[in-house]
Amino acid sequence: MTDEMMSLCTLLEKSSDADLLREMVGFAAQRLMELEVESLTGAAHGERSPERINHRNGYRDRIWETRAGAIELRIPKLRQGSYFPAFLEPRRMAEKALAAVVQEAYVQGVSTRSVDELVRAMGMTGISKSQVSRLCAEIDGKVAAFLNRPLEGDWPYLWLDATYVKVREHGRIVSVAVIVAVAVNGDGRREVLGLSIGASEAETFWTEFLRSLARRGLRGVKLVISDAHEGLKAVVSKVLHASWQRCRVHFMRNVLAHAGKQGRRVVAAFIATAFAQEDAEMARTQWRQVADQLRPKVAKLAVLMDEAEADVLAFMSFPKDHRPKIHSTNPLERLNGEIKRRTEVVGIFPNEDAITRLVGAILLEQNDEWPCSEPAT
Repeated sequence: MTDEMMSLCTLLEKSSDADLLREMVGFAAQRLMELEVESLTGAAHGERSPERINHRNGYRDRIWETRAGAIELRIPKLRQGSYFPAFLEPRRMAEKALAAVVQEAYVQGVSTRSVDELVRAMGMTGISKSQVSRLCAEIDGKVAAFLNRPLEGDWPYLWLDATYVKVREHGRIVSVAVIVAVAVNGDGRREVLGLSIGASEAETFWTEFLRSLARRGLRGVKLVISDAHEGLKAVVSKVLHASWQRCRVHFMRNVLAHAGKQGRRVVAAFIATAFAQEDAEMARTQWRQVADQLRPKVAKLAVLMDEAEADVLAFMSFPKDHRPKIHSTNPLERLNGEIKRRTEVVGIFPNEDAITRLVGAILLEQNDEWPCSEPAT
């Protein structure tokens, strides 16, 4: 029976009915996903039901490679939690990249005990250098094409954030910064723009990274959102001619450390009144009033507010409905969490190429899964 079905598929692929087969497979897959999502939400699409336990949240597009050819799927999204159809292979590229990095570390003899255990669990004993090279080459080409693609149109909002990983360098184990750039274009499409690895976050590092993005076509940047990385603020103005928003969440963590355990809640509430204002001028006025109120009892905290006023309130000059997304690096938190989870499996990377391979593969997949839901200009 199996052989007959395979023969039928082969015949259809060679005939003019191949398009019909693709449509039939696509229809069946789409219907299957809709039924699965109905069971997860407790109601049909658009149905009002007291038994509903979740809601839909649009779709994300994905190409499904089958024997019948490439099929365009629209995978339903949920407002709470996530859904991914069982008949697809989630994160296939990232899993391959992780395997490649683990194998490379194993071959070079620099893996930690946890990596050794993972190698054995994945059945990768006796892996050869040539096998590792072939797997790495397959991934590296796709990752390089993604990270070096031309950037078209305007990108008004740019987020930059860093995470740190360990790598073997000249016989020593060192910590390096992995910088990820994410932006939203004029159509509201969020994309990963680039990746860079550096020993420090000094001004020269940021200058080269932002210039590399500019050479690929980055333009129209109005606001750059990041933590208070050393040397970044001046480079943003010099290279991109944009404003800089210091991550509000990180700033609040730093400033509340000076408030004492008993006073943190009160101080946070005071400062939050500035963020609740209608426009930038009102926010600055309220900010100064709060700083002056705190100055007699917590002078150091008030000084920090004085110094950070322009940087923390930069987002207030932009449209009100955009502000919840652009006041901090929170939109990158989930992405960085996924990067951290995967890189911790490796522990110590054998070289910087291995970092680019794994992190780049994660970024490529995430970029494909993101919806068009960010603020536009």
